[in-house]
Amino acid sequence: MKANERLFTISVSPHLTTEEDVKKIMWNTVISLIPPAAFGIYIFGLYSLLLIITSVVFSVLTEAVFLKARNKNWRQCFDGSAVITGILLALTLPPKFPLWGIAIGAAFAISFGKQIFGGIGQNIFNPALVGRAFLMAAFPVESTTWTAPKGVDTFTGATPLANWKFNHIMTPYKDLFLGNISGSLGETSVIAILIGGAFLLYKKYIDWRLPLSYVGTVFVLGGIFWLINPHKYPDPLFHILAGGLMLGAVYMITDMVTSPITPRGRVIYGIIAGVFVILIRLFAGYPEGVMFSILLVNMIRPWIDRAIKPNILGEVKK
Repeated sequence: MKANERLFTISVSPHLTTEEDVKKIMWNTVISLIPPAAFGIYIFGLYSLLLIITSVVFSVLTEAVFLKARNKNWRQCFDGSAVITGILLALTLPPKFPLWGIAIGAAFAISFGKQIFGGIGQNIFNPALVGRAFLMAAFPVESTTWTAPKGVDTFTGATPLANWKFNHIMTPYKDLFLGNISGSLGETSVIAILIGGAFLLYKKYIDWRLPLSYVGTVFVLGGIFWLINPHKYPDPLFHILAGGLMLGAVYMITDMVTSPITPRGRVIYGIIAGVFVILIRLFAGYPEGVMFSILLVNMIRPWIDRAIKPNILGEVKK
């Protein structure tokens, strides 16, 4: 080789590397779930901790069984993805949900929400919401029996959304923001969810377009109906603070596997999901629409990806 010649090493892609991997991303996401989980345990009691532990244990065990049955390395169940499913499932349930019930739900979430499609990265639905939908259908009474937070003397027996929909009672915004209300284990405190979401944004694990388009659509569309009839419909800020919208916006609609791959597709995805939330909350018999909205857009996500394709570098359109 001559002195002025350079030696190049040719290798296959990818050529860009990063310190992040699936396992690290998953366990950092688990860390981000600590604020809403810890707050739920604080206001609802230690039984909530048992609920989370049971959900995580049965999620991981179910994952291990399926991996072993598929002749895969069963130790992959400790990559953190099953732990996230278990925690999220627990956070979407009433704080006093039976332990045997969440064990069944966790096994169903992993089995039919994840492993039946081929495992991590191949599922088309959010596994935690698949488990939540199953429990809602199988155990409707247990899934809608709510608990008063510690230190609350008066309790109407319903969540803020149910109180508004059926009794036209508005919950103070301060209670909604801080979390001093009844509801699912991890959805009550907006500030706790935002702390976890800020960490995910800092780590660049979620695309801001998804939660912004989702929450923004709920705010705009909810505001339109409120302006039309403020006595019949709640104001847009109530829509954002009440129910599971913020939990869904931060942790579920942003799921890397089930969300679109392009920036424009993600905006469309969030808008469609936001429309579903308002339609269900205002015109359906069920007071909450977050779970159904995300599962519905999970179904149409492949069509969004096909319709919104990125331009090929150097492509000349006809």
